[in-house]
Amino acid sequence: MITTVTQKNMVTIPAEVGRAFGIRPGWRLEWTPNVERNEIVVRVIPDRGELARRLLGSGRQYKPERDSVADLIVERETEA
Repeated sequence: MITTVTQKNMVTIPAEVGRAFGIRPGWRLEWTPNVERNEIVVRVIPDRGELARRLLGSGRQYKPERDSVADLIVERETEA
């Protein structure tokens, strides 16, 4: 896909790319230039709401009644 830079240095994200990465209004893009390779790497940075949704429930495996240290000891013993 090819896009054109406007006179104000603006670029439109192709719809296909926006859908593939789930880019929505308010999200940011981090541009990292690599002059030696003549390329730019773009990283999608979701808004805070999306980041919070992605974290939701990620700590369920660490319940207060679970002994995580004992689980880790058992895991290390089985690896050896």
